[in-house]
Amino acid sequence: MNLAPRSERRSQFDKALIGLRSLVMDGAFNQSVRLSEVALAERLGISRTPLRQAMEQLVAEGLLERIETGGCRVASFTFADIFDAIELRGMGEGLAARLAAERGISPAQRTKVDAVLAGLDEVLAEGADFDMDAYVTLNARFHEMLWQMPASAIVERELRRICSLPLASPSAFLERQGRSPGFRASLARSQWQHRSIIAAIAAREGTRAEALAREHARTARDNLTDLARKQPRLAEALSSFSPTHQT
Repeated sequence: MNLAPRSERRSQFDKALIGLRSLVMDGAFNQSVRLSEVALAERLGISRTPLRQAMEQLVAEGLLERIETGGCRVASFTFADIFDAIELRGMGEGLAARLAAERGISPAQRTKVDAVLAGLDEVLAEGADFDMDAYVTLNARFHEMLWQMPASAIVERELRRICSLPLASPSAFLERQGRSPGFRASLARSQWQHRSIIAAIAAREGTRAEALAREHARTARDNLTDLARKQPRLAEALSSFSPTHQT
């Protein structure tokens, strides 16, 4: 039985997830080769339990695929696939924001989302040591709350499905992003967008809420483009991820 504190287990999962996602996006693996759990756990400095959880998540995100004989390998996708997936997420979240504004949200919903926003403000405060794990957790919670605000099972279900596409999830961060000087600034801009979306929803401004949510998703696309521009290896790896690629 795993008696590690929940926060510690989550931290190990996030470390495994971000590390493994970064290796995949860096082109560290041959597409035709089964990934070795033992080697990966050693490489990332984690146990096999959070690694397996991370692999499950990347299968859900479309970055890895199951092999009939067991295990996983890198899936086929392109930079265009990633951009399209992020654009779809923006459209879906835009719809959720507009519907939430049109239908209204309860005081309880506003109180809960404000608490999440306050937590993100604290994580992003100037002078504070940046806690990537805390940011990932709170950011994911914000987006899940946004999906739930219209009280539409269909909208929420479809957004969860869209987020299973390559790098479409709002939590699909890469390890190198955390080391990028401009990344912290982009997160501050994203937080401004978070607050603006909620303000528009509360003011019943559906068109503005939708536009802000769509623009917010495009920030993720811009961050990835910027990282690829600075990291040629990433761009080269992405260009090789296609259905016709053979190694």
